[in-house]
Amino acid sequence: MKYSFDDKKMGFTQNPLDRISDKRDDAVFMALLLARADAKALVIARDMPVLAANELLFPVATTQEFGEVSEEVFLGLWDGIPIFAILLTDDSSEVLEVADEGGLLDTRIIRLKARHDLALNDTRSLAINHEIPAEMLGILAQAKAVLHWNATHRFCGRCGGLTVQAASGWRRDCPHCDAQHFPRTDPVVIMLAVDGERCLLGRQPRFPKGMYSCLAGFLESGETLEDAVRRELFEEAGIRVGEVQYLGSQPWPFPASLMMGAIAQATTCEIKLDTDELEDARWFSKDEARSLLIGTHSDGLNSPVDMAIAHHILKAWVEG
Repeated sequence: MKYSFDDKKMGFTQNPLDRISDKRDDAVFMALLLARADAKALVIARDMPVLAANELLFPVATTQEFGEVSEEVFLGLWDGIPIFAILLTDDSSEVLEVADEGGLLDTRIIRLKARHDLALNDTRSLAINHEIPAEMLGILAQAKAVLHWNATHRFCGRCGGLTVQAASGWRRDCPHCDAQHFPRTDPVVIMLAVDGERCLLGRQPRFPKGMYSCLAGFLESGETLEDAVRRELFEEAGIRVGEVQYLGSQPWPFPASLMMGAIAQATTCEIKLDTDELEDARWFSKDEARSLLIGTHSDGLNSPVDMAIAHHILKAWVEG
């Protein structure tokens, strides 16, 4: 069966930037872009983007007021305008309080020490509430991922020496052993096992109350996407599957994953739950799954919101 799947309706999938990756090693060219009066920057502090009235991009010159810069990366050109990403040191901001300990959202309340007029917001909240344009969400995902990689890969994995940023933030070089290191993306399979007119959904303890979602897990070295789907479904729920159909993917900047969606045909039905991974898993009829999507389930259960690929995998099967 062919499923209808529109990746443009998910969060973080639309990115209008021309990355001009062939220019990243041209230091003079990049310096000229950074010095341009129209150059803009997206600023991250403690893993949260800085906003002014839901605007994420600031003139590069003004960002000097925000605090000490830890990392700076070139993202690309947007209609010819240079777009950079800046990561501030933790000392540039302060945590005022933690509003709530539950759910998937980052509930810290943070502000910049130098600019109390600017807000910091959780990336997931921005996507869920559609607070910024879809194109900006894609740029934000790119910025968060590459800044996180730079911040967490300052030492060489070969010799342990301190690395230096290169290629405008898209490579780190080790001057001690000449190793070159490149940004990594962690591939994740996220899948819906189906058995005729019913599908398998599960929930983790950290999920919001009543939410059931597709099962997911990291792809391992030397493993195909299809085999990862089969392994994860068996490990987490004891379900064997045969045919696996790839649907689409979604960048997931928490911190730097690529979610690869699939629908898998179950060959066994008895659930054997891995309680280290899941709090519950159960089969849902197609009518129940439809009610999860629109929030009318009789038990008050629900599915992930429409910014997440899990929502669209479930929707593709319900409408397929």
